Amino acid sequence: MPSFDITSEVDMVALRNAVEGANRKIGGRYDFKGSDARVEQADKVLTLHGDSPFQLEQMTALLLPEMTGKKIDVRCLKHGEVQKVGGNRVKQDFTVQVGVEQELAKKIVKLLKDSKFKVQASIQGDAVRVSGAKRDVLQEAISLVRKEVTDFPLQFGNFRD
Repeated sequence: MPSFDITSEVDMVALRNAVEGANRKIGGRYDFKGSDARVEQADKVLTLHGDSPFQLEQMTALLLPEMTGKKIDVRCLKHGEVQKVGGNRVKQDFTVQVGVEQELAKKIVKLLKDSKFKVQASIQGDAVRVSGAKRDVLQEAISLVRKEVTDFPLQFGNFRD
């Protein structure tokens, strides 16, 4: 019985390269001279440090194209609140979301059941496994999920025949 998995993965090596590229650009910009503006990566959290909220916006404008250039979907970032650190310094956290959240997985399963396609969807950890009798039905299910879920990056892989 053919099946495939719906997952959400981020290439952490490409993410680190994007952060390093953004830091190089920040270091070379004249408007960041003399400030301690930088982007730090700790596992799945990116922290932007700057002197003002405006600087954080400028750093975000440098970071997101770097990530896009490294083929990382920026929809995986969850923007945190701007926090005052001390004095006139501020920071902002971006959480990298990996895996399909339980709520989204339930939405995908319900979407596939309501579609009347002859497929079975089951939640397996942070992935959704979809199986069906024919390959064509699975491809229709993929196109339906792509069309309906646009606010979160999904990958369709582990196709088995």
